[in-house]
Amino acid sequence: MKRLFLLTAISLFTTITGFAQVTDIVPADAITNPLHKANIGKVTFMADTIPLARYSESDFLKELVMKPGNNLYARVFLGNSLTNYQHRLQPELTIEQLNQGNYQFAFYIDDKLLYQENVNKGAGFARNKNGRTILTVPLISNRGEDMWSRHLFSRFMARGGEDALTTGTHQLSIEIRPYVNIPALKVGDIIATGKLKLVVPAAEAKDIHIQAIKPNSGWPISTDAYDHKLIMAMNEKIALNKFKQITSVVVIKNGKLLVEEYFNGSGRDSLHDPRSVGKTFASAVTGIAIKEGFIKNEYQTLNQFYDLKKFKNYSPKKDSVTLKSLLTMSSVFDANDNDDDSPGNENNMYPTPNWVQFALDLKTDSSKTAYKSWNYFTAGIVVLGDVLNQKVPGGLDKYADAKLFKPLGISNYKWQYTPQNVANTAGGIQLRTVDFAKFGQLYKNNGLWNGKQVIPQSWVEKSFTKQLALPADVVGAGYYGYLFWNKTYTINNKPYETWYCTGNGGNKIFVFKDVPLVIIVTATAYNEGYAHAQVDKMMQDYILPAVLK
Repeated sequence: MKRLFLLTAISLFTTITGFAQVTDIVPADAITNPLHKANIGKVTFMADTIPLARYSESDFLKELVMKPGNNLYARVFLGNSLTNYQHRLQPELTIEQLNQGNYQFAFYIDDKLLYQENVNKGAGFARNKNGRTILTVPLISNRGEDMWSRHLFSRFMARGGEDALTTGTHQLSIEIRPYVNIPALKVGDIIATGKLKLVVPAAEAKDIHIQAIKPNSGWPISTDAYDHKLIMAMNEKIALNKFKQITSVVVIKNGKLLVEEYFNGSGRDSLHDPRSVGKTFASAVTGIAIKEGFIKNEYQTLNQFYDLKKFKNYSPKKDSVTLKSLLTMSSVFDANDNDDDSPGNENNMYPTPNWVQFALDLKTDSSKTAYKSWNYFTAGIVVLGDVLNQKVPGGLDKYADAKLFKPLGISNYKWQYTPQNVANTAGGIQLRTVDFAKFGQLYKNNGLWNGKQVIPQSWVEKSFTKQLALPADVVGAGYYGYLFWNKTYTINNKPYETWYCTGNGGNKIFVFKDVPLVIIVTATAYNEGYAHAQVDKMMQDYILPAVLK
């Protein structure tokens, strides 16, 4: 009996000790809301954001029709904070060490696991990990919130979700677990789960069929054959929102208009904002200005245009920065748009009252070598535009109109402007798709248009020279010319090299090297992780196989 009592006491002590080891490490937000209390451990869904104070079970979304424009938000009711759940996994870790982990999300369609991700440790502030017991996150949103959850859901869709969601009714299931990553990855049990019916409607016939090319496009119409079924299959995916926020596709073959398709409310006369596609227009104008003698050559240095000692952080290295290094994104400024922490990141420029001063005030980076270190530097192209504005007669916008747009027969366009009222060469010049195609065809023609040499052929050749190899981690890695990118598509085991302009949202002007093709894609998927990848898929699986017959 004494032995039994002793064993019981030891067992009880062990249990109490065990509970002591998993007591909360941080104070979590109190669970006082009746709806929260009744739904702990549930992922609930909403068609829009609803303040918690007005949220009720009648608002829980049971079914979502997968149509463009429909939003999907999740509200997750937890029984504790993430940090406390993680603490149960690794009780010996500090709060800071626990914060190196995060949530794991698992996505199922029709009970099949399609995608699982350990959310990056940087998603969500530490204070939220430590205290928050209710998560409200967008999954699909037309408001453009730059939230980790939207990018997470986009990755799920790109990695199996889109293909699994065929026409008809499906069930989406989400499971959430905590994970820690010190000393090794360890994933906990489910802390929340939820289910939602997804209805994928069939596309309407009118949205799938090839759109007839209307007259007065400014282009002769091609009679070349192409695979209509493939273009219709692409149209169907756009109609079903599989390819998202695409606004137009235009194909020029042998200098004639072969395909002209518009989507999501756009049409021939719509002006599209292609963001950084507009940078390449600055390169074109630079070539024209050099031909006409307003700029000597692209090897001119910035100290020939600015008194650099009047700007902050002067260094003799700034004196040797050339226009070519700006055109090739290889200057020595401490700037990298692909690094959020970079001093010269374009997002630091836009709130300032003078974008040129912002760029010229930057320090130089001792680790960079001109023409060897490639870093995307939007502010540098603003400086290039300012140089042009100084040197060409009438200013950049009037000069570009007379020397570039008028010769191409382009009159319907719209510049954006810097705070100094200079045409914004950072990007965003708006044109019709058929006119973007003229710009691409001009380069395809080696700068010639209707018998007139608009851009010097030598400038086109320099623009289409592989000036630098792009870093492997850059989206669309390949080569870089004078504000043109270079890559190769492989179709039926045959390579097709293209020089192209690209901009946020998935906007592209493709000029193919060895085949008579210019292809334009416009889109409004700004800041979306899928924007460029979906255009590559459209090109690889639909457009190129259709028109390379």
